[in-house]
Formats: sequence, structure tokens, C-alpha cells
Amino acid sequence: MNIPSDRLYTDTHEWVNVSGDVATVGITEHAQRELSDIVYIELPKVGERFNQKAVVGVVESVKAASDLYAPVSGEILAVNTQLVEQPSLINSNPYGEGWIFKMKMTNPDELSSLKDAEAYQELLQDKE
Repeated sequence: MNIPSDRLYTDTHEWVNVSGDVATVGITEHAQRELSDIVYIELPKVGERFNQKAVVGVVESVKAASDLYAPVSGEILAVNTQLVEQPSLINSNPYGEGWIFKMKMTNPDELSSLKDAEAYQELLQDKE
């Protein structure tokens, strides 16, 4: 399974790619596989503020609906509007074109509570 080492991960299977004070967020390959064919996404609104671990949206698939969580506290700067018409981008390219939102972090120290690729891999192995 592909777990890029340039990102951090949550226990709820979101990934975070940090550049300065901006966090780009999506769901992991594991999450999209578990959900199966994604058919709808409810995106947060630009300008909304969320605390870490708050529900920011929903991903729906043919199998289930799953909440999206803010991996860190911050304000939504951008959302991937392509996903409205093509939610399947999350399935085909979860770490690239399937990114979901970008947020300006208000407390970058929260990144220390996230997992690196190795720790995320261990989390997945523990669940098997």
C-alpha cells in the first residue's frame, strides 16, 4: 500500500502535507479502498474555521458514508471543487488530484500529535 513519507497521518485516515502554515488534506489510500467507489463529497466552505478533530465534511461511497476530520485547527483556504463533479478522483489519485481541502493552520504544534508514514503503517497492521 502506498503511504508517502512526505506527509503526516491521522488515526481517522486523513493525510496532511504541510507547506509553511498551510496544510493540504485528503484521505489515505487505505481509507478510499475501505470506502470503495466514492460517489459524493460534502466539502467544507472556504473561510470556515475548525478545531482539530472537528468534522469538516463527508465522503460517501457505494458502501458507506464517512466523516472527514480536521487534522489540525485552522481556517479553510481552498477546497478541491473538481471533486464535486469527479469524486472518484479520491479513488484514483488520493495523494494527488484527490486532495480535499487546504487550511491555514492556527496551531502548528498540533502536527506533533499526527503520525509519520511508519507509525501510520503500524496502525494499519494493528487493525488487520
